[in-house]
Order: sequence, then C-alpha cells, then structure tokens
Amino acid sequence: MNFIAIGLQPYFVLTVILLLFISIYLEWMKPAVSFLFAVLLLVMFGIISPAEVLEGFSNQSIASVILLILITAGIRSNFNVELLLDRAFGKAKTYRQFLISMMGKVAVLSTFVNNTPVVVLMTPYVFNWGKKNNISPSKLLIPLSYSTIIGGMVTLIGTSTTLVLNGFMYESNIPGIDPLELLFTGSIVAVFCIIFLMLFSNKLLPDRKDIIAKFQANKRQYLIEKRLSENSSLIGKSIVEGGLRNLSGVYLVEIIRDDKIISPVTPKEVIQAKDILIFAGNTDNIVDLTLTDIGIELPEKLTPSTNGKLRVVESVVSTNSSLIGKTIKKSNFRERYDAAVIAVHRNGEKLSGKIGKINIKAGDVLLLYVGDDFNDRVDLYKDLYVITGETKEINKKTNSHYKLAILGVVVLGLIITQLFNLFLSLMTIFSVMVAMKLITIKNVKRDLDIHLVAILVLSLSIGEAMINTGTGEMVAHQALRLFQPYGNIAILAGLMIITTLLTSFITNVGAVAIAFPLTLAMTSEMGVDGAPFYLGVAFAASAAFLTPIGYQTNLIIYGPGGYNFKDFLKIGLPVTIIYLLLATSAIIFLHKGIFI
Repeated sequence: MNFIAIGLQPYFVLTVILLLFISIYLEWMKPAVSFLFAVLLLVMFGIISPAEVLEGFSNQSIASVILLILITAGIRSNFNVELLLDRAFGKAKTYRQFLISMMGKVAVLSTFVNNTPVVVLMTPYVFNWGKKNNISPSKLLIPLSYSTIIGGMVTLIGTSTTLVLNGFMYESNIPGIDPLELLFTGSIVAVFCIIFLMLFSNKLLPDRKDIIAKFQANKRQYLIEKRLSENSSLIGKSIVEGGLRNLSGVYLVEIIRDDKIISPVTPKEVIQAKDILIFAGNTDNIVDLTLTDIGIELPEKLTPSTNGKLRVVESVVSTNSSLIGKTIKKSNFRERYDAAVIAVHRNGEKLSGKIGKINIKAGDVLLLYVGDDFNDRVDLYKDLYVITGETKEINKKTNSHYKLAILGVVVLGLIITQLFNLFLSLMTIFSVMVAMKLITIKNVKRDLDIHLVAILVLSLSIGEAMINTGTGEMVAHQALRLFQPYGNIAILAGLMIITTLLTSFITNVGAVAIAFPLTLAMTSEMGVDGAPFYLGVAFAASAAFLTPIGYQTNLIIYGPGGYNFKDFLKIGLPVTIIYLLLATSAIIFLHKGIFI
C-alpha cells in the first residue's frame, strides 16, 4: 500500500537518499545500519515491498562477490600464499619500491581476477609488510584498493560493476559492453592513475599508525578493578597499614563502597569488607598486582587453562566491533569470549568507577584473563585485535599437492571451456573446496563480513525504489535538459558525474542499478547509439575513490588502515578527476561519429 502520492514519490526517495548520504558522512551510525534504516523507510511508506528487498539476496552478482571472498579465504588458510607474495614483493625494501611493485602487480592481477578477492588476499600481507618496515598501513592500503579498482576496469571479469551492468543490458536486449573498447580505455586510465598514486600517495595519505601500533608504542596505563576476598588481610587496615601506598608501579586511585566513590583515597582510609579497589598502573605492574597474595579475588567462571597457568592477554576493540556502546557487564563479555576484563585503558581519557559499567569505545585496550576457548571466539566474532599475550596455534598450511592440483584443474577447465557463467563457475569451485575440506563452516563464519553483504543487498533495494517510482527517469529528464544544449559530450560527462556521485555513496552495484535506467531513458529520448554512454556508466560506476562505502574493496581496507571519511576524499578527489577525464576522452575518441 502506497502512503505517498505518486507524484511525490520521487522526491521522497531523493530525500531518503540525501538522509542516507548525511548519516554516512557524519558517521551517525555504521554504514550498514544507515542503509537498513533507509530501506526500512522505503518499505514502511510503500515505495518498495519486502519481497523486493529479499530479492537482493538472490542476486547472482552479489552471490558471486560472497563466493569470491570465501574461496580466496579458503585458499589463503590452506596454502602458503604468503610465500608466493614474499617472492613477488620480497625485493622491495623502501616505501616507493613496494608501492610501485604492489600497485602494478595487483592492477594486472585484477584484470584477470575479480578485484574483491585480490584485496581480501592482499590486505593482511600489505598490512604486515608496513608494520615490519615501520610504515603506517594508512600509507599503503588505499593505493592497494584503488589500483585493484583501476585494474579491474581493463577486462569484463575484473570487477563486479561491469558484470552487473552487462546483466542489466542483456535483460533489456541490449548488446553488452565491447571488451576491446574496455581494454583500450581501461589501459590508458590505469597507467596514468597509477603514476599519479605513485607520485602523490605519500603526500596525500595520512601517516596514521594503526590502532594496534599506537598502543604497542606507548606504555599502557590501565584502570583495574579488584574485589576483596572475604578473608582478605586488608580488611580493617588503613591504606598505609595494608601496604597499598608502596606498590611498585601501581597506585590506588579510588575505592567504591556501597556504590559511592571515594577519591582521592587518603593514607588513613580504613578498608572495609566488600570494598572494591580501583588501581592504576602500567601493563606489567598490573599483572604483578593480580598475582600477589593481598586478598584480592581473581575472576571466576573461566575455562581452566590446559597447562594450569594463568593467561593474560591485551586486546584492542576494533572500529567495527559489536561491543561499542555497550558496558562490559551488558555485553556478556565473560560468556561470549571465555575471558574476563580485569583492566581497561583508554588513550587520553581518565576512566572512573566500576569496570563493568564502563561503556566500550573503539580503540579501548582491554586487559583480560582468558580461557582455552578465547582464541576461537575472537576469530568467530572479530570484535577484538589481540596485541600481546597471544599463544597462536600454528596454522599448518597443508600444501597438499593433490588438493592444489585438483583445484587447479577445475579452475583451468572452467576458464578454457566456459561451460558456465561466473556464478555457476564459482559455485563449482566452492563446492569442490568444501568437498576437499578447504572451506568449512568455521571459515564461513569467520571470513564472511555481514556488514558488506548487508550494504550490497540493501543498495539494490534503493536502486529498485528509484526505478519503481520513476526517480531515475525524472533525474534523466532534468539532466538531459541541463546538458543537451551543450551537445552529446556534455551529456556523457554529466551522466558520468552523476553516476560517480551515486557510486560514492550508494556503492557501485546500487549506482549501476540507478544509472542504467537513467541512461536507457536518455539514449532512447535522444535516439542515439547507447554503447558509448553505457561504457561511460561502467567506468563512472567504478570511480569509487571518494568514500570508503563506495566499493567493497574500500570497505575491506577501511578498518585495518585506520581511515576516516575525509582521508578518502583528500586523495580520492584528484584521482577521480584524472580518472574521469581520461575515460571520457578515450570514449569520445572511440565514438567520434556520435560526439564530433
């Protein structure tokens, strides 16, 4: 049931999209949540139906992206990919050498392999290379993402953008994009954009230490909460008598008594039963305090360690953690992670009160007592980075020659015979890997980013709303009126600018879903061959350099690089201008008859 008059629906859709842009830019909510609320508004007001939202989950292009991520993760976890990458990049010793080598090679690789799994595969390696060579990951990961986007536009299979657009064209009985035109235009764009990134990345990118390096570089001052045991020798003694004024590297900052905070604590203050003592100190001294026999209780309900020893671990709350905004107590931390929070560090902010009542923020460092299941649960939930005290299980890369040989034969056979489309080919590879136990349920839970899937699916719903309400057609008419007096070149440029803005905020899949009917309406009204305009849309929909949410490869490197929205805008704007100018010029050259 529609609650908004037909004539007002396009304006309502544009208002929702504007609110979505603002929410994402100002970081009111996580991007996936912003998309969810935008789609919810469209459903509630009858613009789209729940069935149309659910159709996004059956979209082959989105399913292909998910399969690519899982296949790549399965290959990485079972075969020694790091050894291959070391051989490819091992000779690079400086930032400039590594940048040139990395961008050139991943751009070439992205012409044959979809760029999303390339970034999935390369991000951990590039991140660790930066750490080993004392170079901030923020100087490396945006060039990684951008070079795969650029390289992906050289061939039809290099990016999901072209695959999605081709699908729309075939459904409308329009010939697909010419591979040779894509090769010519993409090669020119790739060469010049990579040269620009090589020359200016160091100046335009922030030197932002990743969230782990920040805390490893500094002595961590923790706030720690300790409860007195019933028979504690401290009960009835003053602070001085209990020896709490002479602890090495640790000092008592406050006492919580019947939910009242006593601070500062005077030397004559007498300790009472059920007091909660709040200490501050650095990592090593805090650990020593927990192990001294001064009548302080250790956390309960932890799985006992197999070797009988207490494991103390430091972990950082990730930027996309589901723990953010919750108190430690309400997050059910102990049962969720088989770990107890014994201390919290927050850089540059004084914490006070009970540990369990502290609201968790991104970047908080938690000192934990952990049980045997801790590592598996961290892998499962992906809310924390473990930075010290981790006892990693050695992951044996199988390197089983027969499994690698079978997988290679399957992939090669599918490429040569071209029996199936991309989705069915990926399903075949995925099924073979599951049968050989190269991909397990645990891999799927750990490696599938639900936020990425949500954004991809929900962006299609927004595109569907623009099509259903005629919003795309209305924008097309307005754009045509604006640019038509200046000729076909202005129309092409205007169409590419509009598509680029869409892809910057609604992801490339959503941009294609909106730009395709817009282009179809414009070219039909003009009565011209639509080939160069669809080629322009393909390139513009991949010009996802301005925001982190514009393309899945940007989303993948957003957290590990410690980036914010403005970092992408600073380097992405000049890259976008160069990219669009070169692509537009090449398209005009290829279709002189229409434009000149």
